[in-house]
Amino acid sequence: MARYLISFDDGAMVLSEEELPEVVEASVAVVREAQDAGVWVFGGGMESQRASVVAVDGTVAEGPYPETKAVLGGFSVIDVPTREDALEWAAKIAAACRCAQEVREILPDPMA
Repeated sequence: MARYLISFDDGAMVLSEEELPEVVEASVAVVREAQDAGVWVFGGGMESQRASVVAVDGTVAEGPYPETKAVLGGFSVIDVPTREDALEWAAKIAAACRCAQEVREILPDPMA
């Protein structure tokens, strides 16, 4: 099994106040489905705020990096056998959240 990060950019989910309850309900349903399937690891939305960037020497600067064009708005981590499975879950999440999702495989844990 491999872990995949399914994520979307901050600002990608553009919803009206009226749409929000339906999107929340659909998103919770997909998470429950993934939990029931045994593939859900962790996920959540990110607070819309500027990130703090901590350098290797410990100094802190307000981020994100100046060249950043997009920042993370929310993410899910799933554990599935294939990339195709990850893409299927991403499609379900995209439909529930009403925004495109990016799928990236997480490197295996070298300590495991």
